[in-house]
Amino acid sequence: MTENYDAIITGSGSNGLAAAIYLQQNGLKTAIFEQASTPGGATRTEELTLEGFKHDVGSAILPLGYASPFFRNLPLEDFGLEWIFPEIPYSHPFTDGTALSCYQDLNKTADQLGEDRQAYLNIFESIVKNWNNLDKDLLAPLGIPEHPVDFLKFGLKALPSAKLLADHYFKNEKTKAFFYGSAAHSTLPLTNIASASFGLVLTTIAHKFGWPFPKGGAQNFTNSLLAYYRSLGGELFLNNKIEHLEQLPNAKAYLFDLTPKQLLNIKGFDFNNLYKSRMAAYNYGAGIFKIDWALSEPIPFTNENCRKSGTVHIGFSTQEIEESEKGIHKKKMTDTPYVLIAQHSNFDKTRAPEGKYTAWGYVHVPNGSIKDYSEIIENQIERAAPGFKDIILQRSKMNTVQLQHWNPNLIGGDINGGKQDITQLFTRPIITLSPYSTPDPRVYICSSSTPPGGGVHGMCGFNAAKKVIEDHFKN
Repeated sequence: MTENYDAIITGSGSNGLAAAIYLQQNGLKTAIFEQASTPGGATRTEELTLEGFKHDVGSAILPLGYASPFFRNLPLEDFGLEWIFPEIPYSHPFTDGTALSCYQDLNKTADQLGEDRQAYLNIFESIVKNWNNLDKDLLAPLGIPEHPVDFLKFGLKALPSAKLLADHYFKNEKTKAFFYGSAAHSTLPLTNIASASFGLVLTTIAHKFGWPFPKGGAQNFTNSLLAYYRSLGGELFLNNKIEHLEQLPNAKAYLFDLTPKQLLNIKGFDFNNLYKSRMAAYNYGAGIFKIDWALSEPIPFTNENCRKSGTVHIGFSTQEIEESEKGIHKKKMTDTPYVLIAQHSNFDKTRAPEGKYTAWGYVHVPNGSIKDYSEIIENQIERAAPGFKDIILQRSKMNTVQLQHWNPNLIGGDINGGKQDITQLFTRPIITLSPYSTPDPRVYICSSSTPPGGGVHGMCGFNAAKKVIEDHFKN
């Protein structure tokens, strides 16, 4: 292609789209090149089981997409996006038939917790109230915060491990397990420094915004972003696997929504050996084993609140969750792992044929594992929903290798673009003044391997695009 562009983006995941949109909004001429036949990266929807059953292959519940400081200011509803808000963002069942639920109402949530009520409010009340002073700093590279006092107060709670925070604030075992449910989205051992931060952010977003998902499938989030991008004049080219920079049109800047491993496989960059060796040392995190189910009826959770929740966290004690999340980093799996469940069709009737339902679930597993964990996943669900196995019409299973084949950014099944521990939280992919820049002044990284990391929020792409404008297009 001989046409010239201001910037070229490789990869059409949420970060690639965010970068492209922001650059296009600023009057630049851009194009996106995508290796797959369908755009969206890990935000896609397919009929994986039976005809008429729509399953989100990757991302499924998108609270960060709704709450993103960048995405929430885009007119996506004008381009077909409709959000579904489950009655309860998430719940956490226990073997005695009880459950704790995270309502959008902070006080209603705290009221369930007995003697831990005030402690819960002490943690979350100020964070929820001041979230608009925190989100842009938390979802950006490390720097001087706009609201340093609020940022420091958050940091004092976020820096400890999830275990330390829970043990410090809470007295009841169930309250601690409830907090673990959101903190374990980190895919880190819950004894790791800063693992509390994930629970704080995700729970705060549940109280501030809810945990919504796109009607009809996560693909519709991608479709609305793409439709808006095209309305600005942006272009998309599918089925283009980039192996050499020469395959791309001429441009002043090239942004790659790829992880370090894939970036190093592309030829034509002016990278020095030190940079390449540092990028090659980038650490990837645990993977996932995922199942999608076609069901004859909703998951028969014993507790009614679980049936009203878009997301259900399964882990019946703090010990069970701790051992599960610790073991995967030692290449071990327990028989009672932490399980994440999403049940869209309870609230979105477009996801399945009339009278039928879907469910989506996964466990964290050792990176690169090819084992089939479907039995232990379904056993865990059965403990909270007796009879679950009897309503399964069909299942689709994907191990870490299959997930990476479907989306090459999911290295070893890692859905976060790299391990998100304290060494790679703000300094991903390497320690440098600008995490989005590379030694080649034309080349930038805009994937979840840059701050703020994993999640469908687009802020990695937005931040990278700002850097591109600063470097190449500032008047």
